[in-house]
Amino acid sequence: MLKTLELLEHKLIKNYEILDFKQGKDFYFLKIKAVFIDNSELHIREYVSEKEYLYSYHWQDEKGSLRLRWDNSPHHKHIKTFPHHKHTPKIEESKEMCLEDVLRVIERELKVE
Repeated sequence: MLKTLELLEHKLIKNYEILDFKQGKDFYFLKIKAVFIDNSELHIREYVSEKEYLYSYHWQDEKGSLRLRWDNSPHHKHIKTFPHHKHTPKIEESKEMCLEDVLRVIERELKVE
């Protein structure tokens, strides 16, 4: 969880809000809304335990329209990177499987050096 919060100190992010946080002995759940310098938003959901890593990173423009969403919900078995996939809005393979990877893509898309 600390790594996720540290990544949100990225130069592209104007601010972020923790919407939900739950923690148990061997798990945590985190839900965050981050706002970028172009006013687009990244909605982050992570569930991490010793046995599971579930994520959804939903990037939308300032009007709420989907730009990209990455997740590992196991419902697209035909995808080579199953369960990891992205919505562009069509379903595609995804090599981005963590917030750090997603931020790299967004940085390229926003063309920030």
